[in-house]
Amino acid sequence: MKAIAIRKFGGPEGLAVVDLPIPAPAAGQVLMAVEAVGVGGVDTVIRSGALAAYGFKEGFIPGGEVVGTVTAVGDGVDASWIGLRVWGFTGTGGGYVEQAVAPVEQILPLPSTLSAVAAVTLGSSGAVAHFGLRHAHFTPGETVLVRGAAGSIGIMAVQLAARGGAAAVAVTTSSAERGERLRRLGATHVLDRSGHGGKEAPAGYDVIIDVVAGEDMPSFVDRLNPNGRMVAVGAVAGQPPSDFGTKIMAAFQKSMSFAAFSAATVAQADLRAVRSEQFAAAGRGEIETVVHEVLPLDKAVLAHQKMAAGEVFGRIVLTP
Repeated sequence: MKAIAIRKFGGPEGLAVVDLPIPAPAAGQVLMAVEAVGVGGVDTVIRSGALAAYGFKEGFIPGGEVVGTVTAVGDGVDASWIGLRVWGFTGTGGGYVEQAVAPVEQILPLPSTLSAVAAVTLGSSGAVAHFGLRHAHFTPGETVLVRGAAGSIGIMAVQLAARGGAAAVAVTTSSAERGERLRRLGATHVLDRSGHGGKEAPAGYDVIIDVVAGEDMPSFVDRLNPNGRMVAVGAVAGQPPSDFGTKIMAAFQKSMSFAAFSAATVAQADLRAVRSEQFAAAGRGEIETVVHEVLPLDKAVLAHQKMAAGEVFGRIVLTP
């Protein structure tokens, strides 16, 4: 089968098409004939080599989110899964393939009303946005800022905050055109990447959902209201400065807080329940899944180039 591997850490050109044998599902796993693969920000970080110290090596196959039809099951897995169309999480990698394996506890059947492309756009990003807002203890009537709102996680955070009764949903983005698209999804104020603009935007925010991190993250701590909470759900711009916490300590009397959030800390039962609910809602048209472009699997280099250029609004999806 065809797969995409990281031939060399660095730029997108380090990705290459390789031929691999079709994997056999181990005990507790299923094998899926893949229809769609979501391209995520973490894929680009792994490809760059930034996480090599954590055990990622050249030859690694990126991709963690796929949709496909179950064609075989491993020992201990109910054979009734065979033939079902499912969303699956393969882990930190293993998804840029024509046939993928995933643990049975990490797959979910999909409603017939939801396309494969829509499902891989929503499955991970929707859960991260949902539980990220919960981690921030967001409540109706609060003001929310989504930093880096043009990606799939940010887009979902905007929609969920708006649906959850936020008094205001501000976003940072790179262009007026993107800002207008985010307004249609529920944003009430559009700021530039530095957090400025939007004359009528709130001066401070109760909750900041940060997908970006990076060197500029400390400046957004200043935008928190008293008792405000910033939650980093991603780090597409890299790690923040090591001393960013001094901003919080310097404003001690405002009782502000910072937290990182990973869906890996959420119980599988809770993840399954939220994903199932969101898949159903998207199938009914209550949640919008935003797809930037659908590309063939062998165009993974192009997909990563578009990500690196900052061109993507929503998610790029690869199809074998």
